[in-house]
Amino acid sequence: MDAAPTTNRRRFLHLAAGTTLALAGTPAASALAAPPPATQRLPNPYARWANGPCPRPDPAYFPIGVWLQEPDLAPQYQQAGINLYVGLWEGPTAEQLATLDRYGMPVIATQNAVGLGTGEHNPLVGWSHQDEPDNAQPLPEGGYGPPVDPAVIVDRYEQMAAADPTRPVFLNLGQGVANDDWIGRGPDASLEDYPKYAKGADIISFDVYPVADNLPLWYVAKGLDRLREWCDEDRVLWNFVETTNISSDRRVSPHEFRAEVWMSLVHGSRGILYFVHSFAPTFDAAKLLHDPEMLAAVTATNRQIQRLAPILNTRSDPDAVLVHSSDPRVPVDVMVKRRGRVTYVFAVSMRDAPTTATFEFPAGLDGRSRVVVVDEERTITTVGRGFTDVFAPYDVHIYQVVHAHH
Repeated sequence: MDAAPTTNRRRFLHLAAGTTLALAGTPAASALAAPPPATQRLPNPYARWANGPCPRPDPAYFPIGVWLQEPDLAPQYQQAGINLYVGLWEGPTAEQLATLDRYGMPVIATQNAVGLGTGEHNPLVGWSHQDEPDNAQPLPEGGYGPPVDPAVIVDRYEQMAAADPTRPVFLNLGQGVANDDWIGRGPDASLEDYPKYAKGADIISFDVYPVADNLPLWYVAKGLDRLREWCDEDRVLWNFVETTNISSDRRVSPHEFRAEVWMSLVHGSRGILYFVHSFAPTFDAAKLLHDPEMLAAVTATNRQIQRLAPILNTRSDPDAVLVHSSDPRVPVDVMVKRRGRVTYVFAVSMRDAPTTATFEFPAGLDGRSRVVVVDEERTITTVGRGFTDVFAPYDVHIYQVVHAHH
């Protein structure tokens, strides 16, 4: 959602502000057949809100959302594996809510009299702040002024929570979270603002679109690392991922898109949101739906996330695996989850260059342990304490390590 202040995209979004594929190998199928034991699960971060996104325990729930779309398009997005709307143009209106309710599509939207007056039985699962308050704000007389004071965001949060404590409050921040050279925040902005903004919502998100804005892809991970540093543990972290060319001639490729998504998940995002607009050369608010190649990539990634959600929603084990990259300039970042005899290693190459990664298990492996590369129809032979695999630029590999009985 970030853009230079003069672009149509920025003006548009200012107006909008406020508003199965089987896993390879038999053990994978059996491991996913049942939820993990309660001791392995992460606490349900949405249990605090009776009318929030997931008020009851559901190990398979993982929010995958789309920004500012027409309610009538909900069935098409559901077919693509999207289970949440974020933002409603000049809404929520009674008609918008009725349409989303008919399709069973939950939504996070601006808190207004219509939303507050519809009672408990409606698709609203959260309230949203204006978008990107950390960016320079348009002035009535033209031009741009400073960003919104974080104290204003905290005050609005308290008002929204008081008006309806049964739903969380959502705040999305701009690319300044990750990009220190971003000029769109205005001359008086400071990184010190962000921990203050983080106190103004329950679910904190940010957006950076590396391909469209010609930035390093790993800024997605950098932003999430910073948010975790700035937020207390009660805040839930989500983030946006690009799916179109937005307003430049650079469109994210399916390969780059998948890398951005898994960088996000490996670095702690608990919800993926998609920006699907295109502003140039022609405006298309639902460009993703009209791009068969990208729609197929998004759908495949969403299905993989949904299938792996019971694993993603378990606690990580940061000490279970050590990673060595053959090229020190190309780190391979990992997230490790364990369930019984199975260890899942989610690995992403963080640079646009090839490397070979060696994964070492300090607790050891033996020759009977098996490494299945999920959805790639291949296995890897273990050697010593681990295994080795090749990564093309920005590659993603998910490993299912089935440990032998001792």
